[in-house]
Amino acid sequence: MKLSTREILLFPAVLVLFLSISTASGIISTNKFLRDSETLVSNDKRFIFGFFSPENSTNRYVGVMFNVQPPTVVWVANREKPLQDSSGRVTISDDGNLVILNSQNKSIWSSNISPAVRNSTAQILDTGNLVLNDSFNGRVLWESFRDPSDCFLQTMKIGVDVSTNTTNLLKSWKSPSDPSVGSFSARIQPETVPQISIWKNGKPHWRSGPWNKQVFIGVPDMTSFYLNGFDLVNDNKGTVYLTYLYANQVELTFFTLNSTGFLQQKYMDPSKNDWEVTWEFPATECDFYGKCGPFGSCDPTNSPICSCLEGFKPTSEEEWGKGNWTRGCNRKSTLESERNSSNLKQGKQDWFLKLQSMKVPDFAIWVPFVDEDCVNNCLRNTSCIAYSYYTGIGCMHWEGSLLDVQKFSMGGADLFLRLSYSERDQKREYKVVIAIIVPVGSIILAIFGYISCKYVAKRRGWKRMSKILLSESSPNYYKEDKITEDINQAKLEELLVYNFDILANATENFHLSSKLGQGGFGPVYKGKLPDGQEIAVKRLSQSSGQGLQEFMNEVVVISKLQHRNLVRLFGCCIERGEKMLVYEYMPKRSLDAYLFGSQQQEEEFLDWSKRVIIIEGIGRGLLYLHRDSRLRIIHRDLKASNILLDEYLNPKISDFGMARIFAGNQDQANTSRVVGTYGYMAPEYAMEGRFSEKSDVYSFGVLLLEIISGRRNTSFHQDDGALSLLALAWKCWIGNKIVELVDPKITDLHLEKEMVRCVQVGLLCVQEYAEDRPNVSTILSMLTREIDDLPSPKQPAFTTRPSFSKKCTSKSQGSINNVTVTIMEGR
Repeated sequence: MKLSTREILLFPAVLVLFLSISTASGIISTNKFLRDSETLVSNDKRFIFGFFSPENSTNRYVGVMFNVQPPTVVWVANREKPLQDSSGRVTISDDGNLVILNSQNKSIWSSNISPAVRNSTAQILDTGNLVLNDSFNGRVLWESFRDPSDCFLQTMKIGVDVSTNTTNLLKSWKSPSDPSVGSFSARIQPETVPQISIWKNGKPHWRSGPWNKQVFIGVPDMTSFYLNGFDLVNDNKGTVYLTYLYANQVELTFFTLNSTGFLQQKYMDPSKNDWEVTWEFPATECDFYGKCGPFGSCDPTNSPICSCLEGFKPTSEEEWGKGNWTRGCNRKSTLESERNSSNLKQGKQDWFLKLQSMKVPDFAIWVPFVDEDCVNNCLRNTSCIAYSYYTGIGCMHWEGSLLDVQKFSMGGADLFLRLSYSERDQKREYKVVIAIIVPVGSIILAIFGYISCKYVAKRRGWKRMSKILLSESSPNYYKEDKITEDINQAKLEELLVYNFDILANATENFHLSSKLGQGGFGPVYKGKLPDGQEIAVKRLSQSSGQGLQEFMNEVVVISKLQHRNLVRLFGCCIERGEKMLVYEYMPKRSLDAYLFGSQQQEEEFLDWSKRVIIIEGIGRGLLYLHRDSRLRIIHRDLKASNILLDEYLNPKISDFGMARIFAGNQDQANTSRVVGTYGYMAPEYAMEGRFSEKSDVYSFGVLLLEIISGRRNTSFHQDDGALSLLALAWKCWIGNKIVELVDPKITDLHLEKEMVRCVQVGLLCVQEYAEDRPNVSTILSMLTREIDDLPSPKQPAFTTRPSFSKKCTSKSQGSINNVTVTIMEGR
């Protein structure tokens, strides 16, 4: 890649800068100067602080640079007041400030701390942060990270921090040869749903979409960000900031806002000794803010790229035809809520059209409603013109106009657009016209099929339900998921088909007090049947378009499986627009509540022996799925929240909505529909869509390490010098400090050898390459000491992999740790 002009320093003085010796102490203090020919160097020699000149400029500036050849500037002190020659100096003034002096010994830049401090020193840290410290107590008086230039470095905070009364934002250079503040700035907007935005001369230029506690949902390829420690802190008291820190500190990477308004991530490729741009936004014409105007939607794969949202028409047909879309679109039909109330009394109320894989509009209003209430509250609010419910964010409403809407090919969210009752009638009329022009032969076949299915449905309640499910689901579902002919023809009559009223009565009409938790596709309730049988009812959310395929998949798969370490499915219900699964009730609920929740009772504590029993039980259940059942099943979503515990704390694997069935001679499969949970997905699956038994093994390894440590894999463990559980486990392994990884509540340290063995097995399971991981049968033999000598594990995935590279762009949509992700539709 050709170097950008700002990264090449052409003047001979620059060579002198890097060949010269640093200040003796590595710090600047009172009465000590840093001259033009000298530099400060960080302890790890990654960063330097000194003088430089941009290309095509004779001005001299002072700043922080990556200590590479050629050097790369990441922060500039005197960006608005350059020195005119090489006589400049940096020192500590009498009042304790860091200052830059010109040839007349006048200050042209100062850190501007107050009150004055007698003894202060300046040094460059390994993070690239230039800090001014109080020599007496070590307190940080000033730091360059509080006043960024155009670069976003690791551990830097971009946002609003009320504790320091600062707003940190990136400010572009005016040009590659002029570091003064340019036209563009990038900041975190501290709304109720924070997002990154780039501004050009005070006007919005690009935005990331809202943050869902893992990724910005308007950036479809942001999986690598999640894997590499990005975190947005929002204390709801005014402090909102974004920061990041990679587990692998050897590689050089940073973000920069260039002078043309592009936010880029750069990675130093050591084989080329050159910076590679691995991520850049805006990436397409549609990424530019408000490209299609109000109520317009942009799709870069279409020509023209702009179209009006359904139910809307161009404000100016003439301008729209010329490709001038800025005026956007207007509504075709007035909403019923804005008309005379007589229509509402007749039941002719507004409705919501579902738009899939969308970049949601700007100016989202967060409202504290659960999924089921989000639509109802928007419908009751006459000002609400659209809503979206997204896991990790919650319910969002929009009022006024919808601006900066984009259609994605993958990822994004479901946006529900409010339209008038008359628009629904028009859609129905359109469907009728289409139906009329269908060839007569097709109609006859459809009628024949309908009559046949009705006849079969009368014979068996289950077959009736299957017909409904299959007619509503995607026609490509069975083809996509490669369900074999045997499964298509499977006899499922042994499952009970429950009446809706029975389940409603069993759960006290799905009362909140009966709710056990919230799953990826809807809530789960505890119930009791008339015969006293306790059950758990998983109820698919009515407002979610997802889950139908998973519902059918789970029914088909789990009905064929019977094992003491798999949850038992009693039956299902499909009535009144509802789809529900009925399971055996597990009184101890899920494993994650014990590992990461607030189970405080002494008898509920999982000591070491109980954890080993749980690990081995999960392993036996997984072995049954992979090898011992009549079907070979790849679970694809093995995690702590999907492990249920019975009254004796025996583990049972649950939630088979994402499971895939393998043929007897099949080793792996590929999919463009990546599903699972970040932090548990194997790298070859998350990045390339390849899954096999070994991808389940990877998830099992993560789960094993979570059980041992009592830590979530996706939580940051900054105090331990690592970002993820895998990085921490590897650090403890190579440092021979396994005990430090074990949950501190466990006091059975006389079992240290057994603990080391379990950690070793876990690390073997999470090795980067699938072929290096053991199969489940071998894992159980390792855990039970049938195999005594264990191989040494290789470094785990996602601890050194440069996942910010182009190779690591994922096709999956982000979600919080406890919720499964899928690109089929946003939730």
